Amino acid sequence: MARIYVLLLCLCVSIGAVAQKAKYVFLMIGDGMGVNQINLTERYRAAMNGSNCRVPLCMTSFPVAGLSYTYSKSHGTTDSAAGGTALSAGEKTTNGTIAMDSAKANPIETVGELAKKRGMAVGVTTSVSIDHATPAVFYAHVPERGMYYEIGKQLATSNFDFFGGAWFHKPKGDDGKQTALEDIVTKAGYTTLKGYDEYLRKGRKQKKVILTQTDDREELFRNQLPCALDRNATDLQLPQITEAAVDFLYNKGKEKGFFLMVEGGQIDYACHGNDAAAAIHEVIDFDNAIAVAYNFYKQHPDENLIVISADHETGGITVGRDNNYDLHLDVLGNQKCSQNTLTKKLLAKLEENKDAFTFDVMKLMVAEHTGLWTSVKMDEKDEAEMKEAYDRTMQGKADGVKSEYYVDNLMATAAIRILNRKAVVGWTTGGHTSGFVPVFAVGMGANRFAGVIENNEIEKRIAELWK
Repeated sequence: MARIYVLLLCLCVSIGAVAQKAKYVFLMIGDGMGVNQINLTERYRAAMNGSNCRVPLCMTSFPVAGLSYTYSKSHGTTDSAAGGTALSAGEKTTNGTIAMDSAKANPIETVGELAKKRGMAVGVTTSVSIDHATPAVFYAHVPERGMYYEIGKQLATSNFDFFGGAWFHKPKGDDGKQTALEDIVTKAGYTTLKGYDEYLRKGRKQKKVILTQTDDREELFRNQLPCALDRNATDLQLPQITEAAVDFLYNKGKEKGFFLMVEGGQIDYACHGNDAAAAIHEVIDFDNAIAVAYNFYKQHPDENLIVISADHETGGITVGRDNNYDLHLDVLGNQKCSQNTLTKKLLAKLEENKDAFTFDVMKLMVAEHTGLWTSVKMDEKDEAEMKEAYDRTMQGKADGVKSEYYVDNLMATAAIRILNRKAVVGWTTGGHTSGFVPVFAVGMGANRFAGVIENNEIEKRIAELWK
């Protein structure tokens, strides 16, 4: 009898500890981040140090690792809306649907809303617009992900405490005549802060915060923060947003804790454009945000849980793709800007110089930003590929190369394609795939996320810790 009593007592203590240790919960989502995006990034970091091994990321140092299936209710390959809904609300739904059931008829309570109901402080952050699909699935319920204005209005009524990322996709509605979302969120009690420095000066004093980039950068980079390869020293960055969110939510949620979602949204953007170097730097940027959460975890190890996953893989990327078993990932270190920024620079130079924009002028620009011809040897096939892209552009026969979020010039896409080929990195698509995505976890309850699981199990297992 005494033995049974001791076992019951241990069980009660264990259950109580789990509840206590789920006080601070991070769910961190690398949009488009499959297992090979992580593999590529770690191998690149090693290659830049002259090694053939890997330099681990913060996330891969976590003690628990697993894999997740990502298919949606309606399709073999999910989009971010359905994939995000599985992660936020614990149910698979149809592609394009934001936190509603597969019939697009009924809202599904999200983990953020559940946390708010429990009295916790709640934050949603991203490196893209705060009304994009992945952040939206935590606070909005609409049948179509493109309903940006309605999503923005639901952000205002969510009563979540902290939002961070680029500004609204359609801040004045579809016709530009509806009430500006800036006015709506202000009326709902949100203070909009522009840039990390302004947060440091004013953030803690506010009741609810939307942290976004400064007006000059918002003008240049609509609907996203500048990507890691393109930003300047004063640009708002995802790790800074994460720092601000943790600071704000911790001070608001000392009694009952907080829930924070962090999205590395531009991993997906880079992979849609098959831009390997840009994708690597976005994974590193996301991992730096994870390091912010992990530093907080180390200060509160008995009350914290961090879970990392992805909504889907993008690009079908392969690391190594020929019969020589070679990798030359160090050549990607020569790329100094994203494919889209290279497009803008080339077209601006063309517009400025007109007929004086010769092939040699183009070569100098491409060499400066990618290392082709200077640090990276070009053979006859490579040269011919660039010459064809140049000729078609000058003859007005080069249509823009469209990916999900950008329209890039043929010269820029040819340069990045050659650079990827030299690195021995391949792509199978410019869209999503149904490949496995990783799951990493640390903290009490982390073992619940080991193994191979369905994506909608992640939210369920977080919620179980609170119950």
